[in-house]
Amino acid sequence: MNLADTKKILSLHNRALIRRQFFRENAMGLGSVALASMLPKGLLGAVSQATGSSHFAPKAKRVIYISLIGAPSQLETFDYKPQIQKDFKKDIKDFLVDSGQRLTGMSSGQATFPVARSFAKFKQYGEGGTWVSDILPWHGKMADDLCVIKSMHTDAINHEPANQLIYTGSMISGKASIGSWLSYGLGSTNKDLPTFCVLHAQHSNPGANVQAISPRLWGSGYLPGKHSGINLRSQGDPVLYLKDVAGVDRKMRRSMLDGLANLNQQTLEDIGDPEIQTRIQQYEMAYRMQMSVPELTDMSGESEETLDLYGPDSRKAGTFAYCALMARRLAERGVRFTQIFHRGWDQHGNLPHDLTAQCHDVDQGCYGLIQDLKRRGLLDDTLVIWGGEFGRTVYSQGQLTETNYGRDHHPRAFSMWMAGAGVKGGMTYGETDDYSFNVITPDQKVHVRDLHATILERSGLDHHHLSYKYQGLDQRLTGVEPAKVVKDILS
Repeated sequence: MNLADTKKILSLHNRALIRRQFFRENAMGLGSVALASMLPKGLLGAVSQATGSSHFAPKAKRVIYISLIGAPSQLETFDYKPQIQKDFKKDIKDFLVDSGQRLTGMSSGQATFPVARSFAKFKQYGEGGTWVSDILPWHGKMADDLCVIKSMHTDAINHEPANQLIYTGSMISGKASIGSWLSYGLGSTNKDLPTFCVLHAQHSNPGANVQAISPRLWGSGYLPGKHSGINLRSQGDPVLYLKDVAGVDRKMRRSMLDGLANLNQQTLEDIGDPEIQTRIQQYEMAYRMQMSVPELTDMSGESEETLDLYGPDSRKAGTFAYCALMARRLAERGVRFTQIFHRGWDQHGNLPHDLTAQCHDVDQGCYGLIQDLKRRGLLDDTLVIWGGEFGRTVYSQGQLTETNYGRDHHPRAFSMWMAGAGVKGGMTYGETDDYSFNVITPDQKVHVRDLHATILERSGLDHHHLSYKYQGLDQRLTGVEPAKVVKDILS
């Protein structure tokens, strides 16, 4: 059978699929089809059209987002509160009631809510006098490169909705992630690598409380599938089926893909499903990645000086330091958005030990990434973000002792940092009260939506105008509630 015969059979199949399967499986939907025919084109469906260019000149050509799943405690990292040392074991139950504090199911049954002092010691670093704890010593060395935002706040008090909100802009499933929005809005600058890459760094502490995460956090939602994040694995081949099977050489593979593309193109013309176009493009990307990914992941060309900069873990595949180095390699190859997920930050107990281990995992790797980007001239147009989904409570969850305690979830105030792409370094933005409970600088409160608006602005996109028509609505990363660019931290 030749290609012409194959196309003829496929066309007959597609027509049969359209008529018979439609009437068999979608009889209840005939009314909506009739309605759609009377409405403006595209109102009920998703319109697949990327802008492919920025709204204005971008400061950031690429973004690296370090996602600490589980939520690191701001009280042991960047938000120094000497008052909690003085109020150690003080019961603040009445304060919580007066404040209208929501409680999780993990601490709602406690009879008392004693203040837990921080085991970490703090010191001011750099010209800006940024407070950094002693469990992040490498961060102290780069304090003048960082803008620490202490006035972050969010709407969610539990992990799953909080993670969906901070990474997709909504607590409702099915929304597009930040990286997908940038891919859709700006397109790719490297035809041989995905626009949006995802790295999963291993944590070293066997006792860490690890939160489950899912592809929803890096998925494209209602956007075309080609804008989803692509996982680069740390064990085995970085991408499954990267190598051709035995007996299939590159020429044969190319011929197979060309034939498959012809068949898919005919199906696209017959049916019109935009996801078929996505599939064609994904096959092509997979073919090119067979050449580009092995070169990307070959670290043999990295100097000993560079590996030492990221720390000894940079030589071990899957560690955070290795992923940080990989993020730099992706950045210099034009990948638009790289996201590093590092889990194990949910310290409801045994916080002094577990949080120290978590910080040790990421501390030097973060330092190495910022310094490496800077010395290569990439930090000026690379935006780096570090943080979790919410903060931690000043009171102890469970038993409080002189040497051990845990902290519950706290959405009202938490800390993150940003660096590069015109973000002011050596700066602390926003303040919290003596318990890091409420933000006390109302003009400097930064909601998750404000963070999203700022990321888009650095990338040359206006969050009001970056939208996608889906189910009759102009969908946006920042949604319909107020969001603002945090201009005070930008130069």
